[in-house]
Amino acid sequence: MFSCVKPYEDQSYSSLKRACLRKKVLFEDPHFPATDDSLYYKGTPGPTVRWKRPKDICEDPRLFVDGISSHDLHQGQVGNCWFVAACSSLASRESLWQKVIPDWKEQEWDPEKPEAYAGIFHFHFWRFGEWVDVVIDDRLPTVNNQLIYCHSNSRNEFWCALVEKAYAKLAGCYQALDGGNTADALVDFTGGVSEPIDLTEGDFANDEAKRNQLFERVLKVHSRGGLISASIKAVTAADMEARLACGLVKGHAYAVTDVRKVRLGHGLLAFFKSEKLDMIRLRNPWGEREWNGPWSDTSEEWQKVSKSEREKMGVTVQDDGEFWMTFEDMCRYFTDIIKCRLLNTSYLSIHKTWEEARLRGAWTRHEDPQLNRSGGCINHKDTFFQNPQYIFEVRKPEDEVLVCLQQQPKRSTRQEGKGENLAIGFDIYKVEENRQYRMHSLQHKAASSIYINSRSVFLRTDQPEGRYVIIPTTFEPGHTGEFLLRVFTDVPSNCRELRHDEPPRTCWSSLCGYPQQVTQVHVLGAAGLKDSQTGANSYVIIKCEGDKVRSTVQKGTSTPEYNVKGVFYRKKPGQPITVQIWNHRVLKDEFLGQVHLKADPDDLQALHTLHLRDRSSRQPSDLPGTVAVRILSSASLTAV
Repeated sequence: MFSCVKPYEDQSYSSLKRACLRKKVLFEDPHFPATDDSLYYKGTPGPTVRWKRPKDICEDPRLFVDGISSHDLHQGQVGNCWFVAACSSLASRESLWQKVIPDWKEQEWDPEKPEAYAGIFHFHFWRFGEWVDVVIDDRLPTVNNQLIYCHSNSRNEFWCALVEKAYAKLAGCYQALDGGNTADALVDFTGGVSEPIDLTEGDFANDEAKRNQLFERVLKVHSRGGLISASIKAVTAADMEARLACGLVKGHAYAVTDVRKVRLGHGLLAFFKSEKLDMIRLRNPWGEREWNGPWSDTSEEWQKVSKSEREKMGVTVQDDGEFWMTFEDMCRYFTDIIKCRLLNTSYLSIHKTWEEARLRGAWTRHEDPQLNRSGGCINHKDTFFQNPQYIFEVRKPEDEVLVCLQQQPKRSTRQEGKGENLAIGFDIYKVEENRQYRMHSLQHKAASSIYINSRSVFLRTDQPEGRYVIIPTTFEPGHTGEFLLRVFTDVPSNCRELRHDEPPRTCWSSLCGYPQQVTQVHVLGAAGLKDSQTGANSYVIIKCEGDKVRSTVQKGTSTPEYNVKGVFYRKKPGQPITVQIWNHRVLKDEFLGQVHLKADPDDLQALHTLHLRDRSSRQPSDLPGTVAVRILSSASLTAV
């Protein structure tokens, strides 16, 4: 995975470290100097900050003291509880923190070889579709010899302060981490996909069936190595970090450190009774202040659980910021959960694997409408179809589709000010089975995301077999920026960008002809088909100038609903389009009838119900059944 890690700002960790050891100097990072510019992008500093190396803060500095744990972390003075919560989640997963903190044994201080220390560290983050290797020096901001940002319980443990410094370098400065987003940090630590869930809007506290379903999904994400965070929305500035009577804090990100079904009762009784409770363990990044309701550290509910079960769950009564609560209480008191799924794309895995399509694109402005690629959302009907468009296929009767749209992360620096996100989102349309060119008119909307000025927008949706177009947009037209589109499906989706508005003209066009007309044929269904006692197993084929579109088989009905569309660019508009209906049989399919469509642009009647006829070329006669067809034709090839 890390064979393709890209050095951030072209700084090679091994080369820089070798150079420092050769010169016998400690590394000083020219790209993130020990100055106020690395602390703030605006305003003036408060107390005098002194940058110190770990050896000047304590006697025996270490990357880790007694291993790594979610208990290591304390927030510090910047409002980055979201980042600390993500670090807490990370610390509970060895396979993940070893990716973020590469070759940690080599980076650890060695008291026996002080000459091998060069004051340089490096960390890996997933950034906009690729892993980057961020190099930093070990100078950390302090006031009165105390670290002012993220720090550890142990005065001589520095992993979290150093990871935070590398992350601040990516963001532009430490102040840029103020009031950030846990979902972004979880993605940057894992390369996963984060799904935010609004517990209040979904009414999970009162809807037991929905809550049980959500718990199973949260449990699955946790058991497959994903990271989870939870928070309580703060509506006003006064709400921020306000402590509720139940002990929880508003506007504050908590890390979920365990999810499990807890067996109630003691001894054999517990085994046979098998009553289980959905439980979740959370941690406050402050390292103190806990939930004081049911199942809190000292509550009497724990008497219902056997000693062995309590030990297995690691229940403690210290005010260490970590506590258990039922999932029902969590849905009642918390307002948001963020699940960061690690989407496994390895064919060697025993767990469900996903097929990932990863495409980079950009919203760009141009005077020519055909070249403009920043049309804004669907509210702007005149320009909406000028946005980038991506086509993909669902190749199963139904498939779960995950779509994540991420805009280029913005840096906040003294020179450029605060990096503001654009409001972004996307719509997904079900289109013709043979579409190869860009959409120019509305079709059936299959799903749509919210529009929000966050770094990424996520949607999970179940869709039937067929072809789909995703249109990622900014909310307002004319806004520009780069984006990354990730589409996950169970089977390969052949996701790609649609670049052409119509068939391109080539040197062969003058010899072989160029389309004169575009026709969209939508076969809605049929009625009164000739059928056996169990009903026909029918399908429809639409044919036009050697191109054809076929529907799926509709089983056991004489009134099938095909709902299949085809789009045809016609060089010979005089030739009719043929719609045939067939009965699917084991040995040989049976012809049930056909109709010919002129599909004239002047025909103002869009919906036609036509009698099926046989294939006789001289005098075709009627067969049982009718077919309902909607037709749209135009001499303008960009009308559909």
